[in-house]
Amino acid sequence: MSRRSALANGGYGRYLARRAVQGVFVLWAAFTLSFVVLYLMPSDPVSIMLNATGDGVGVDPAAVAALRAEHHLDSPLVVQYLFALGDAVRGDFGTSIPTGEPVSRLIAEALPQTLQLTALSFVLAVVFGGGLALLSTSTGWRPLRQALLSLPPLGVSVPTFWVGLILLQVFSFRAQLFPATGNAGFPALVLPAITLAVPTGAVFAQVLAKNLAAAWRSPYVETARAKGLGRTRIQLRHALRNGSIPVLTIIGITVGQMLAGAVVVETVFSRNGIGRLTEESVAAQDIPVIQGLVVLSALVFVLVNLVVDAIYPLVDPRIGRLERRRVARTEEVPA
Repeated sequence: MSRRSALANGGYGRYLARRAVQGVFVLWAAFTLSFVVLYLMPSDPVSIMLNATGDGVGVDPAAVAALRAEHHLDSPLVVQYLFALGDAVRGDFGTSIPTGEPVSRLIAEALPQTLQLTALSFVLAVVFGGGLALLSTSTGWRPLRQALLSLPPLGVSVPTFWVGLILLQVFSFRAQLFPATGNAGFPALVLPAITLAVPTGAVFAQVLAKNLAAAWRSPYVETARAKGLGRTRIQLRHALRNGSIPVLTIIGITVGQMLAGAVVVETVFSRNGIGRLTEESVAAQDIPVIQGLVVLSALVFVLVNLVVDAIYPLVDPRIGRLERRRVARTEEVPA
């Protein structure tokens, strides 16, 4: 039976459906937790609105009451939660407290810049992290291998903002090869992307190199060597395939870290994106925007992990077989 027919023959669709249901639960949990945490904050949204438009002195109490009723702030907590949840399901997270603009519009305007940054950073992290791991485990010269294997721990330990400042000093202020700030074109994206890719690529290289080294000690590699296969072919066709499975798991985890790192990177390079919006919203205690950003981060995390879960059975058919066995056990009818 081919791999495609094996995946289609029960289990794969249910496997993805179960992962999708888990993703919906994660989104609901993220929204609920953020709602509770933001509700417990001592700040008052109405007071923030009044202070954003003035000092709030002499404001008609009836206007204050109407403003609270408009945002359901005069209702019990459960009612507020149900209203907020219903709006969130429709993609409506309300309006920004200081500016009055729709949260969805603010996020939609900032999201493309951050997506460009994280996409390029991810590509750089995979290419250079994976290349470093392959090179360090392929070379037979021990000093070079040890030198290459020492680079990932260094990349993980170096603070992201420090990397950004060094890149600015060398390539912007001295060499003047790339702009230091702004969102103008691809050149302005290069240094921020490298800054964000360094810790992520170091993690990829560290995990992949460790698993490739373990794969080289496996019996199937010894069998491939006995058949006369070359080192490069064994590395790419056998060792890499098995060693890359833990890296897929790491990819799902590091997406959240890249979004968090975007806050620092976009601040260092003065880029207008989700990170900058997060910083401004936290400083202004803009609760609707903060909650929308939390749900957005959870949505990205869920989608990336769903893609990773879909790839797992394609890379390792054993996962598909385990899923079919699990489905078979649940469908057994007792005699």
